[in-house]
Amino acid sequence: MRQTWRWFGPKDLVSIDDMLQAGVEGVVTALHHVPTAAVWSPEEIAERQRQLSVMKDGAPSGLKWEVVESLPVSEDIKRQTGDWKLHIENWKTSMRNLRAAGLEVICYNFMPILDWTRTDLAYRLSNGATCMRFDAVDFAAFDLFLLRRKGVEADYTPEVTEAARARFAAMSDARKEELAGNVVFGLPGAAERMSMEDVKTHLAHYDNISAATLRRHLIDFLAEVSPLAQEIGMRLCCHPDDPPFPLLGLPRIMSTEADYRAVTEAVDIPANGITLCTGSLGARADNDLPGMMRRLGDRVHFLHLRNVALEERHLGGSFHEAAHLEGNTDMVAMIAAILAEETRRKAAGRADWQIPMRPDHGQDILDDLNRKAQPGYPAIGRLKGLAELRGIMTALSHPAVRTAE
Repeated sequence: MRQTWRWFGPKDLVSIDDMLQAGVEGVVTALHHVPTAAVWSPEEIAERQRQLSVMKDGAPSGLKWEVVESLPVSEDIKRQTGDWKLHIENWKTSMRNLRAAGLEVICYNFMPILDWTRTDLAYRLSNGATCMRFDAVDFAAFDLFLLRRKGVEADYTPEVTEAARARFAAMSDARKEELAGNVVFGLPGAAERMSMEDVKTHLAHYDNISAATLRRHLIDFLAEVSPLAQEIGMRLCCHPDDPPFPLLGLPRIMSTEADYRAVTEAVDIPANGITLCTGSLGARADNDLPGMMRRLGDRVHFLHLRNVALEERHLGGSFHEAAHLEGNTDMVAMIAAILAEETRRKAAGRADWQIPMRPDHGQDILDDLNRKAQPGYPAIGRLKGLAELRGIMTALSHPAVRTAE
């Protein structure tokens, strides 16, 4: 695996120097300051490449921008409203500009409105570390009593509604404000920040869009962009829903193996691929992640390796982000499946035999607790995760292990 690291640009509290000391081989970044649907110009792309090419003292870093995460897909494209056709053309122009600058992989997502959802951004664990968490009752309290969206009552059982009512009644005003901010936080580093009124307005725009309609819109988008990607040597990879179950009455279409199979078969072009995120997909107990890697690995173009601890096994239950080797995903089995896929690709002569991965998220530990970096993206917590993943990868790749097999 190619060991990469996500960087949010010059304002990121985790520096290029930090990345080098962590031993990463490449950088995952994006032009977060460019508005959604605008073209990424060659000048802006070159400036981001320049920024990550030097250390604090001006010395060359040796690092290159290797994966784009994310080139945003506009809400108009997802809904097929407004200037959605122009937005697709702009997306294709950005893709051409990225490829001309040497980029080959673009990660994107097709989640309506919010890119991920948590109720806690710094949940304290028993050892003093903090992590991101989704509390199902807190989320219901937000949805029922803060957002108060249309038709909300039908989405919750009487038991969950009563638990949420009691939880909300016990919340301080400060916690209510914090909860609302956490839920609508969206993607760290994104250009937009959404208010409660923004969310209500966007929700109204999805009133008549079912999961089947949203999937059709994704396939339409991919039918436009994937042939160009194939032609110019670019690989596209869709990130799964996070969390991978319905929220706020919105459709979810990239939550299971069946979802990915449907989309890759509908646009059956090698460039149309998968970002396999073990954290997002791992929030469903019925997702077999090593099995997905074995069965769909031919189309996996990018890997996010992290773990979650399921606090409840039913769909939509609470979970928190665990240390990389401590959650419900068997990370050893997962990495073994990845290495097996890389071996198959190498034997077949594929130029993309080495799959880029990044240690996704991480718990805030040690000095992370003072830095206050982007939620989920601490320096030391991710370094610990990368070291653990690297250890598994090194051990499974060792000749003695292969001989024993």
